[in-house]
Amino acid sequence: MNKLNGQSVKNLLIRNARIVDPVNKVDEVMDLHVQSRKIVKWGKALQAEDAETMDAKGLCLMPGLIDLHVHFREPGYEHKETIESGVQAAIAGGFVACVTMPNTKPACDNAQVVKYQMERANILNFNLLPSGALTQGREGKKVAEMAEMKVSGAVAVTDDGNWVVDSGVARRAYEYAATYGLPVMTHAEDPTISLNGVMNEGIVSTKLGLRGRPNASEDIAIARDIELTRLIKCHLHVQHVSTCGGVAMIRRAKDEGLPVTAEATPHHLALTDEEFVKYDTFYKMNPPLRTEKDRQAVIRGLEDGTIDAIATDHAPHAFEEKDMDIEVAPFGTIGLESAFGVVLTELYHGRKWKIEDVLRKMSIAPSEILKKTNFGRLKAGEHANFILADLDLEWVFEQKNVYSKSVNSCFFGKKLKGKVLHTFVKGFQYSL
Repeated sequence: MNKLNGQSVKNLLIRNARIVDPVNKVDEVMDLHVQSRKIVKWGKALQAEDAETMDAKGLCLMPGLIDLHVHFREPGYEHKETIESGVQAAIAGGFVACVTMPNTKPACDNAQVVKYQMERANILNFNLLPSGALTQGREGKKVAEMAEMKVSGAVAVTDDGNWVVDSGVARRAYEYAATYGLPVMTHAEDPTISLNGVMNEGIVSTKLGLRGRPNASEDIAIARDIELTRLIKCHLHVQHVSTCGGVAMIRRAKDEGLPVTAEATPHHLALTDEEFVKYDTFYKMNPPLRTEKDRQAVIRGLEDGTIDAIATDHAPHAFEEKDMDIEVAPFGTIGLESAFGVVLTELYHGRKWKIEDVLRKMSIAPSEILKKTNFGRLKAGEHANFILADLDLEWVFEQKNVYSKSVNSCFFGKKLKGKVLHTFVKGFQYSL
């Protein structure tokens, strides 16, 4: 596993960077001063006594990325990932904060597990934001201890990986979440429809003779959850949207003024189920890669604001687990180290997005969804949580770029354009 070593920033003057901060309406070449790990100020021709200088000419300085959806596996599945290795992967990808999913062992359904995760991350000087389980043990039967988890630092609740099939239980759980002001992050998939499918159900699955997971399994779950949101007025956040029908329903819900937000993954905006012809388990994820029609719908949803954020759904698995028959290998792909490059390649360079549009999806919107407005912007007096990136650097994503404990990426060999070169987290500098 690759290793990054951070240096506490004592007194650093970054010169000649293109500073982009949409919240502060900044986009120009300037200097930025960091002292005692905190941002002092930014401006033209700054002077700072006894400061080290760093020439960032040609680089873009931006608020650090925030990932709403990662699996760091600890406690219980440390053979896949640990909080330490997950943090390393996040920093390598330019992420300064991550929301961890509760499908650990034991499940993160109580205050003790939340505290454990946060304590581990604090030792590593990283902004870890745990989500707690929606139901006890993520079993969809009894509501979890939301009040205690929120007091301990949980920022949301979810049974990610599972959907609460019992609508009565879901209603009670969503009501509790609304009471405590916690977003409900839903893994929208009706398992009674998707059953044992290994990929998207359609022409490609038929050709390959593989069992499919139809769009309907996601669409029906999203429809049910939107109806509960209409009833309860809880904040519903739809995870990893992958279907054209799902995008359309979320768009209508937003048009009605319902409190619904959504995320999409880099792999769903860049790849389709055609990749499965390789019979490579690195392309097996849940929700599965869909059709080109679905991919285009997800991109349009990002562009018109239906989908608020881009999140990786970083899902590490040990090599021996993925090195199994495609029917039994686990679902999931890692994504932290490749996400920024994939998004810039597909959207900034490919569809001519502005860099501020990328920041809105990968930094600003996530901070607003979580109500963590110290992130997603540069702020004097706050810890340095920003990145320096070369927006035009061409590179190929390979295993040597992976800092995760696992290597199950669906983007190996992909030519990318745009790369994070320096990540500043809590005032510590990491250079790739």
